[in-house]
Amino acid sequence: MNELFSQKETDTSKLTPIEIALGIDENGMTTARKLYGFLELRKADFARWCKTNITENEFATENEDYVRFLFDAETPTGGKIQREDFKLTAHFAKKLSMTQKNQKGEDARDYFTKVEDGAKEMVLRMQEMSPQLQFMINMEMEQKRQKAEQERQAEELLKVQENQKVITQALAKPVEMDFRTWVKNNISAVAGSENYPFIGSTKERYQAVWNESYERLNQKRSCRLSQRVARARGDAATAGATKRQIEEINKLSIIEGDKDLKPVYESVIREMLAVYNVCSSE
Repeated sequence: MNELFSQKETDTSKLTPIEIALGIDENGMTTARKLYGFLELRKADFARWCKTNITENEFATENEDYVRFLFDAETPTGGKIQREDFKLTAHFAKKLSMTQKNQKGEDARDYFTKVEDGAKEMVLRMQEMSPQLQFMINMEMEQKRQKAEQERQAEELLKVQENQKVITQALAKPVEMDFRTWVKNNISAVAGSENYPFIGSTKERYQAVWNESYERLNQKRSCRLSQRVARARGDAATAGATKRQIEEINKLSIIEGDKDLKPVYESVIREMLAVYNVCSSE
């Protein structure tokens, strides 16, 4: 199944409309994202759907029913990240299609049923061939498999090299903009990345990234940010600050104003960019 990692563009000139919509490749496979979109399911639930129906499906076997792969995608801020998808066999895609009780689900199920029937017919025809002809066909198929595997390995090497560039940028590139803006942009980049393992609304993901960054900071340097914010706001109120000025005092402003905490927090943000393989917003 390793050859299924190959993500070469498929010639669509000989494909039917449903095959184009399902993104059927040269191996007759679709992907989880293509099938999910074809079934017209809610876009925001894709990660949860994959977890329930693919990775945690006790009746599905990795590298038999599906194969994981990564592909390059663009973030809302214009950066590049790698996202996960799954190649699906016709049989497994048919089973997933049957869970969707609408016309699209029926269309997909009927298509993959025909694919399976065609594969069975091919096996029967192979059995009727002479041993010599079967040997020649199997040899050609093995050559194609080896070629596809070599291409896959070359693509994997390229991805590793690209990942190394992302990590190097995250850890070494100097901050060239306002500190708060830099932090907020990178927090947004992590929250918007599918590499960040949190299922929830955009607001919930955003808050989860902030919380994680503060937890990582506290692990590196115990700082009791909540207490420091409360104390700073109390001091500001006593000094006659306006309500708006008091509200502007938050954890990030405390960090920015502390010459010891600021560089540590910067390292935390860079660490998170590297861990979740997200390009810096700089």
